[in-house]
Amino acid sequence: MGRAPRGRRWWTVTTAPQSPAPVGRHELLTRLERALHTRGRALLTGPAGVGKTEVALAEATRAEARGETVLWLATLPSDREIPGAAAAALVASVAATVTWPGLGTGRPVPEPAATPTPGPSLAGGPASGVLGSGVLDSGVLASGVFDQLPGPQRTAVAMLCREAPIDAGGWDPIALRLGIAKILRALTCRGPVLLVVDGVQHVDADSADLLRFALHLAPPALRVVAVETPEPYAEAHEPYREGHRAEDPHAAHLWVPSEADVLRVPPLHADEIAELLIHHRLPSRMAGRIHRASGGNPRLALAVGRSLADARTPVHHAEALTLSGRARDLARQLLGAAPPAVRETLLLAALALRPSATLVRRAGRPTAEADLAAAERADLVSLSEDGSVTFTAGLLPSTLVHDACWAERSAGHAALAEVVDDPVEAVRHRALATERPDEELAAEVAAAADLARRRGNSALAAELALLAAESTPGRHGTRRIARLVDAAEEAARAARADLAMRAATDLLARDAVPSDRVRARLAVLDTAGQGLTGLDEMYVHAMEDSEGDTALRAAVQLRLAVKYVLADGDPERSRTAAVESAALAASMGDPRLAAQALTVQARMERALGSPDAETVLGQARALERAERPLGIRNAAQILTIRHALFDDRLDDARDELNALLPLVQRRGSVEDTIELFSTLAAIESRRGACAAALAHAGQSLALTLEAGLSPGPAWYTLALAETAGGSFARAASYARRSVQASEEEGDRVFLSRSRYALGRVQLINGDVAAALETLRRVQADERAQSTVDPSMLRWHEELAEALLAQDAGDEALALLAEVRPVAERLGRSTVLLGCDRAYALCLAAEGRTDEASELLTRTADCFGRAGLPLERGRALIALARVERRRRRRSAAQSALHEAASVFERAGAAPWLALASETPAGETAGSGAGGEESVPALSSLTEAELRLARLVGQGASNQEAAAKLYLSVKTVEARLTRIYQKLDVRSRAQLATALRP
Repeated sequence: MGRAPRGRRWWTVTTAPQSPAPVGRHELLTRLERALHTRGRALLTGPAGVGKTEVALAEATRAEARGETVLWLATLPSDREIPGAAAAALVASVAATVTWPGLGTGRPVPEPAATPTPGPSLAGGPASGVLGSGVLDSGVLASGVFDQLPGPQRTAVAMLCREAPIDAGGWDPIALRLGIAKILRALTCRGPVLLVVDGVQHVDADSADLLRFALHLAPPALRVVAVETPEPYAEAHEPYREGHRAEDPHAAHLWVPSEADVLRVPPLHADEIAELLIHHRLPSRMAGRIHRASGGNPRLALAVGRSLADARTPVHHAEALTLSGRARDLARQLLGAAPPAVRETLLLAALALRPSATLVRRAGRPTAEADLAAAERADLVSLSEDGSVTFTAGLLPSTLVHDACWAERSAGHAALAEVVDDPVEAVRHRALATERPDEELAAEVAAAADLARRRGNSALAAELALLAAESTPGRHGTRRIARLVDAAEEAARAARADLAMRAATDLLARDAVPSDRVRARLAVLDTAGQGLTGLDEMYVHAMEDSEGDTALRAAVQLRLAVKYVLADGDPERSRTAAVESAALAASMGDPRLAAQALTVQARMERALGSPDAETVLGQARALERAERPLGIRNAAQILTIRHALFDDRLDDARDELNALLPLVQRRGSVEDTIELFSTLAAIESRRGACAAALAHAGQSLALTLEAGLSPGPAWYTLALAETAGGSFARAASYARRSVQASEEEGDRVFLSRSRYALGRVQLINGDVAAALETLRRVQADERAQSTVDPSMLRWHEELAEALLAQDAGDEALALLAEVRPVAERLGRSTVLLGCDRAYALCLAAEGRTDEASELLTRTADCFGRAGLPLERGRALIALARVERRRRRRSAAQSALHEAASVFERAGAAPWLALASETPAGETAGSGAGGEESVPALSSLTEAELRLARLVGQGASNQEAAAKLYLSVKTVEARLTRIYQKLDVRSRAQLATALRP
């Protein structure tokens, strides 16, 4: 009772950096601090596991960093039945943590209890922590804290803490009230105090009355955060507790809360759940599915994430999530608090496809509305105006169904079958209500699946197709296998990887012909997304079973072509498989499959720098126009648009892609839509339409997480958009997430891309050493994959600049000399412009600043004519740096102002901030002096200037080496060059030379 998290005690810190907010809680923490500042009181409320305590802990850490005293009172459910328990714990906490000069001076401060109750930790705080309430070995009064309390008040406090006998009449309630109030008032004389009451719903009635009185008299220096988990099943109007007496609705509160100081802690968004998983070093590739299972509840999400991490074998996208163990137990705890009647109502809602209060009531639950209202107060469900029911976390209905016996489930489905108004749903419930296979019923379910498909509800069609197969009697083995094949392919069209895997697993366990086994396996492969590395065995068996069947072999070869590039990073082998697939499809007269194979071939031809890429793509487009395939994902028209993007024909790319939008909305799959928004975001990022880029990238990510697909590609796209118009810090965060997800999936293509995005933003931010390491890995990745075309991932110019910044100018020049002929041969004009920008910086480093300035001026103009405003602005920033080295301050300022105007028009916020910063080599307010007063500095390279400033500020060679990620020998050699250029002989002279 009344103990704070393990190992914590309060401490006072005069100055400390502000601690970061818990994941997804920055805005909430800001609102909390605002409420405390204006009202002095704040109530954090929300369901169990949503993270209320973490928010309170973050605020406690910030208060401690400001030098405030923090008292933490953590209650337990049993405290409510012990009169005065919480108040006694608070007094003990004050006695344990505080000694006041003049009050008991010289008395030792007792140590806290040795075994405090464990709890969440505070991030970013000192090694010691907040000491919560606890029993003191040497007694409350022995601490000397209460020496100045009047006798009756001291006696009452002693009785409360069981350090004095309790009289027959009990303690004096007035003296005790005044004593508690005086203790808190005296505490504020030392400075501001923050009192956190964690679990205010468990505070006993006597303590609540005492604390209410004390807080009413407390000065403004005492601020209070109360943390509450509502108890929905104990409300006065509920019929579950016989003899329940209506009480004051504010009786359990420590003050009468207003709307301004009640802060509800919401569930996390899907992207925040992904960040939470990464923060706890858990796999993030299934963040979307984990978010659906947890409903954004952090405790549930971490439990599901740990279940996946602890699985004996990695859980694939096509497999059901592991929801046993801790995750299932947490769901049972949430559901277990509900009365039996509420759980019975919730089970019916879990069994229904479109649950509503009316439907559940008609199915035999006359108290449905009251039951569901109670469940809503418990945050188990949400109710809309029309009475429809939505569970807050997918884990809740699955646990209800999982834990119900067959008789309960059967009865529920039978009752629902009688009252639903949709024949498709009625057939589904009838099939689920019986465990005996029945051919007549299976045929009805199959017909219902066809109807659902015609309605456009592909997910329901996939579920019904599988149910039809499972309802088919064993004596109709051939028919069951045919239905399993249909179910797997329907699941693939619906992107339901779990259903495709179930259907394929059932089919492969039966005596199916090779062609059916291949079709089932292809359905699983088509729902695997980026995660193809764990499916090698499936490819092998598909190849074996397709022997002798030209059409199926063509389909298998097409999937292999995708695998070879995504999972194996081998575009040459991918091209070979695509060529074979296209030839086989053409021989069978299958233009749709031939178009798909030619599209993959064209993609590989482009990557390998083949001049045939556009010819092959044109052949695919011709077949596609004639055939009009159902989907557009990986289709020739999309690849044509991406080629235009690579070539920076951005207006053409955007216009053609926008023309596809109605088609995607009408008949495309979710993956079609994701690719559309991702491509649009990349186009707008290059065009400098930063707001549109961020919007499209956000839509791509939201759809990806909602569909349960790997978020790696969407995070990469968002990193590009954030680099263009959002925040460099967020761009780096998304790029790192994409790196992790791509590594988890074994996706070689997006691993290289995400590293490029990370290295680029590291370079822009000035973290040259990290950028160089990251970009070298991109170089190794791209060379390992035999990628030739430099327009598909423009890492060459970034790596050249990073090399130059680290004094590897010769290597930078060699890299540019290597890529330039390739870009010229392939006609990649804007790649050449990027190389020109990097080469100009090399010229400046060699002291050829006039040539560098001229080249950068031409390059900036060319970027502007090419419709690439952000690249133009970046070239202008580089020009400003060169002009400063030429000691032409006016020209440098003019270039910076022009760059700022470009960025402002594009809405490129991070670039605008970069252009507005005080230039390197100048100090704020240096006026007309600055670099011109130390002209020798213009002879230093950027890398030398960074080292010179570190050493001039007192860093040793070892410290500078660690800071710059260099060896000590490199620092020594570079420092020798600096001394020679500046004509100095000591560190003191160097420091003097650096002063303007």
